[in-house]
Amino acid sequence: MRRDRYVDFLRAWAILLVVLGHWLITALVREPGGRITAPELLAAVPWTQWLTLGFQIMPLFFLAGGHAAGGSWSRARAAGATASGWLGRRALRLLLPAGVYSGLVLLAVGICSAAGVDPDTLALVGWAMAMQFWFLPVYLLLSALTPLLHAAHRRWGLLVPPVLGAVALVSDALVVTAHTPYVGLLDYVLVWGVAYQLGFCWRDGLLTGRRLVPLAMAAGGGLAFVTLVTLGPFPVSLILVTGQTPSNTNPPSAAMLAWVVAQAGLCLLAAPPVRRLLDRERVWRVVRPLGVASMTLYLWHMLPVLAVAAAFYLTGLAPEPALGSAAWWGLRVPWLLLLGVVLAGVVRALRPLERGLVVLHERTGPDAGLRRAWPLWLGLAMEVAALSRFAVQGFAPDGRIPVLPTTGLMLGTALVMLPRWTAARRLERPEEASAPGRV
Repeated sequence: MRRDRYVDFLRAWAILLVVLGHWLITALVREPGGRITAPELLAAVPWTQWLTLGFQIMPLFFLAGGHAAGGSWSRARAAGATASGWLGRRALRLLLPAGVYSGLVLLAVGICSAAGVDPDTLALVGWAMAMQFWFLPVYLLLSALTPLLHAAHRRWGLLVPPVLGAVALVSDALVVTAHTPYVGLLDYVLVWGVAYQLGFCWRDGLLTGRRLVPLAMAAGGGLAFVTLVTLGPFPVSLILVTGQTPSNTNPPSAAMLAWVVAQAGLCLLAAPPVRRLLDRERVWRVVRPLGVASMTLYLWHMLPVLAVAAAFYLTGLAPEPALGSAAWWGLRVPWLLLLGVVLAGVVRALRPLERGLVVLHERTGPDAGLRRAWPLWLGLAMEVAALSRFAVQGFAPDGRIPVLPTTGLMLGTALVMLPRWTAARRLERPEEASAPGRV
């Protein structure tokens, strides 16, 4: 079965815009004493919050993820795979590169801390290197729920996304009116789960049979977003702005839910012409490498910012016009180009590591028919907790390595791979399994 190039394009496009968006709003200032600070562009120049409408593209990533997961789980079920075996192999594709990335960053934090680097500087750097991690625990949770969500999809089809959305609206209302932040944690799964569930519907043709459906999604979602922003309590920014309450992302709000629906509708409307374009081999040869390297781009895209900051800001070589001025925006062009060149070098340097992780995944990924699954589920729970902690506090919240989430990350990854290691040991010692007295 041929892969859907449009789905792969959406993943690559989403990652590319996330990278460009983070780079665009990153502002650095060298203070008189040589200390580097990062003022918040969206707070300092409020009109830039409108730019987030174009750069908040993660709904498409969850939409494409649901499309891919629906097909993958359907094929796995037909082949007799268990939910645990399917989830373990799928989760490990994220956990291995994320674990290696985290390990290298934490090693650098430890070395810098021992060398006496300023704790505030380390905390800022550690936060910058972990801010993209919010996505990983949410995606892991949705992956873990895929068998249940897909079963609901097979039974109720298009009714499921509106039900999830309605529960998300109730949860968000409690957050806004009753100030119950822990209830809002549900919205991370519910709001992004709507996009994920729409991916199931899209794959099975429930959204594309009539052009009116995606058109209604785009128009209805867009109108709801405008209403909630202009008449409701929600800000226009679709990226977290410090001190802004309520936020559209922390947790995902009703306005974000409307944007999810609108963006999914626009994506479906754009599918036919973009698919025709992707059928051209010259175009596909440009797009495909971005999709292949998407996880590397997502994890490592803030490293070039640190490299450029060290080379030009610590040395005082970078010009520093007023934040948000015409000169500042003019310098965004060489800034983005320079970061792109550095990131291209980083991706190229990491290719051997990527190939090694592919081999490691094949050797350590749980078997498709995994039955004894408690180590896997315990490991995933530890991973979700550790990654969530990194996403909130960074890799060096007080200028030092955070021991608890670091331990959870290592143990969680080991537990996810444990079933395969156990099976391999049994295959290596078949005489023990058949020895007298053994059952």
